[in-house]
Amino acid sequence: MKALYSRLSLPLIVTALLAAGPVLAQDNWLTTWMASPQPTWGNELPLPTRIPEALADSTIHQKLRVSVGGSQVRVVVSNEYGKQPLLIGAARVAASEGARQVLKFGGEEQVSIAPGETRTSDPAALVVPALGDLVVSLYLPQRTPLATFHWDGKQTAFIAPGNQVDAQRLAGKEQVEARLFLSDILVDAPLDSRALVVLGDSITDGNGSTLDSNRRWPDFLAQRLASENVAVLNGGISGARLLEDGMGASALARFERDVLSKPGVKSVVLMLGINDISWPGTAFAPNTPLPSLDKLIAGYRQLIDQAHRHDIRIIGTTLLPFEGALEGSIIEHYHSAPKEQLRQALNQWIRTSQAFDAVIDFDQMTRDPRYPTRLLPLIDSGDHLHPGDAGNRAMAEGVELKVLF
Repeated sequence: MKALYSRLSLPLIVTALLAAGPVLAQDNWLTTWMASPQPTWGNELPLPTRIPEALADSTIHQKLRVSVGGSQVRVVVSNEYGKQPLLIGAARVAASEGARQVLKFGGEEQVSIAPGETRTSDPAALVVPALGDLVVSLYLPQRTPLATFHWDGKQTAFIAPGNQVDAQRLAGKEQVEARLFLSDILVDAPLDSRALVVLGDSITDGNGSTLDSNRRWPDFLAQRLASENVAVLNGGISGARLLEDGMGASALARFERDVLSKPGVKSVVLMLGINDISWPGTAFAPNTPLPSLDKLIAGYRQLIDQAHRHDIRIIGTTLLPFEGALEGSIIEHYHSAPKEQLRQALNQWIRTSQAFDAVIDFDQMTRDPRYPTRLLPLIDSGDHLHPGDAGNRAMAEGVELKVLF
């Protein structure tokens, strides 16, 4: 009877499989690159946006380097802070200087993105190697205010007149260092791939590193982790704060967007707080008092709780020394004795509270042993706040990889 059942069922099974069509491999979409969106600003902040107010009949060419590679690509375009629909007349993606692949959104080459929304492109058949370069080109056919951007892109973007999405040479009449509307790249990655977000401020964003060189500390960390199929996502925003909005949303406000909602994220490194401490009394926040230690700790604990509720590992980092920061610039009173005392107290809590799943002690790595409230000269970019290229490399190489996952 059992043999008869087997003989009868096998042809039925084969027939059913043939009727269903070929068995397709399961997609494994992973975020491999990000640039956290920010709203543009006017005179309320002391730093200029350094981008045009608006563009019309123009193409933006933006180059970037991914972490993990894959067999297909999807591009995420953001109109999060726009006040009118964002019309993308045409879009392309290419591997470095290779042939342009057409990007479609819901099967259409044009897409209108409502204010406050993002759109993810359909998959594009493009093989991207780990640590490979991509170029994304967006054509804006109508007048478009540049309301959503990422200020400190550390990569030259080219703005060309007309529809030049298929141009092979990256050039344009205007050049900016910001990311415009481009927020994420996803790849169909190997099944064992995973992602790590570094949620930070200008130190993570790469301020102080060399333009067009991918020498932010998360870039160097990505190089170390590339063979492990780990994407390192730079969630840095220059001027970002833990508790309050700054040159972008606070960590408390953007944690869902920049960490919890990213496909493939398993861990987050939290490197925020120095602007909460340093901004009060400066041109950034002239009438704001110093936050209390308890308030900063409460902010950390909220993010730790959110991460754990989503089964995401969260690693804290101590805050770097910053005595002498921005001296001689338009930003005065950035450092003071009370601010230093608060940084030291917060670092002590980060080290000893065991609230985080692990701790990376960047303060210990980067401070000058002779003057521990200052950056080591080898680390310093020159402004006594941001690491330079050598400092970014030293930070990444000082991370024990086993604590990340």
